[in-house]
Amino acid sequence: MRKSAILLVLILASCVRESQPPARQDDACAILGQRPGWLRDMRKAEAVWGAPISVQMAIIWKESAFRSRAKTRRTFFLGSIPTGRVSTAYGFSQALDGTWAEYQQATGRRHARRTDFGDSTDFIGWYMSESKRRNGIAMGDAYHQYLAYHQGHGGYNAGSYRGQDWLLNVARQVQNRANLYESQLPDCS
Repeated sequence: MRKSAILLVLILASCVRESQPPARQDDACAILGQRPGWLRDMRKAEAVWGAPISVQMAIIWKESAFRSRAKTRRTFFLGSIPTGRVSTAYGFSQALDGTWAEYQQATGRRHARRTDFGDSTDFIGWYMSESKRRNGIAMGDAYHQYLAYHQGHGGYNAGSYRGQDWLLNVARQVQNRANLYESQLPDCS
């Protein structure tokens, strides 16, 4: 009985540890050292969709800070009565309900979950490949890929990001983070 209890505690502790985001998010090698399975997932998305690992990581960093159950902030009525959330964005990729459903239908991955890192990287790869197909955005162009990711393909195509200085600044942060990760990845064992 005691061994069973200890085993249960160890299993639960590992689940809690795995649900915590990596501590050093400015270091690709530290992230992959904490989560070695993530590299396999990102390599698969890169092989299937052509999405560079550094760009996948930068998008996840900006969207969810590597939190599996990330959600948008709550909205309130009269300052204190919760009315919902800003959007349906959820998980590592912060995919909206409708876009996730579109991905599931397009890829046949109806059991994919936004809280699963591999499913999220596959989603990001799929979305980036759609951005390339629909809008001509190079896969390695983290700046424009992020703008299309944030605004949607139609919004990007219509230029809805123009004049939104805050969003252009966020896209620059994603590009800078992708460049940082790209420079670090060759040194990761």
